Amino acid sequence: GDAVIKLWKWPQTLAEQLHETGARDEAAWDEVAMRVQGGDPQAGARLIAGYGCGACHRIPGVANARGSVGPDLSGLRDQAYIAGVLPNRPGQLVNWLQSPPRYSADTAMPDMGVTEADAEAMAAYLYTLDRH
Repeated sequence: GDAVIKLWKWPQTLAEQLHETGARDEAAWDEVAMRVQGGDPQAGARLIAGYGCGACHRIPGVANARGSVGPDLSGLRDQAYIAGVLPNRPGQLVNWLQSPPRYSADTAMPDMGVTEADAEAMAAYLYTLDRH
């Protein structure tokens, strides 16, 4: 239902954003392409803290997020793959955050019951992080 509509509308929305920003170069296209539709980065940071993601990951800007079980998430948007299994695109990251074991049975990352709306906000925040 809604997910299919979002995917169908994504190219149109992307084109509208590019036109609005006057994007003319490849870097601008990449920046717009990595935006999560409907995702609020500020809410995402709060949700990441609330779900306890920092127990396993280092996440800049999230209090006490100094875990070492999973990877440091700074610069995630520059990675080619999510957890080595999914192409790094906004929709794929949203899917991964909702149910990591669905995409990698051997992952140490548990299914935390993240809703689609929460995953969109969390992904939006993660894509704001620069590599340090």
